[in-house]
Amino acid sequence: MPHWTALVSVLAVLFYFYTGLRVPRARRKYGIAAPAIAGHADFERVFRVQMNTLEWMPIFLPLLWLFAFYVTDRGAAALGLVWIAGRIVYMIGYSKAAASRGPGFAIQAIVCGILLIGALAGIVSALAHSA
Repeated sequence: MPHWTALVSVLAVLFYFYTGLRVPRARRKYGIAAPAIAGHADFERVFRVQMNTLEWMPIFLPLLWLFAFYVTDRGAAALGLVWIAGRIVYMIGYSKAAASRGPGFAIQAIVCGILLIGALAGIVSALAHSA
């Protein structure tokens, strides 16, 4: 069982919940009533952090688990922690200014690229050895 990957998956979901909790607080702070998603740049950045995290979760989680299954559980978990750290860097940067979101975005995107390449290589290797 990939226990480390399971733990990191839960941590990623907890981080997503945290970004979601920030949105209603920002709505109150900046006076943006639902369903509006625009009206104050500071609110919009908080909202986009949550939405961008949501947009990346269906890319990240399957790749994380495929990497864990076909390559290594501990390696997947370590990469998953780096992905979460990248998302935190993204959140902090984007909360300050839209132009500051790049480093965190790059970290998490590179991690997903590594997970993709590793998972694909592992799958191809498994298929080649099963023939």
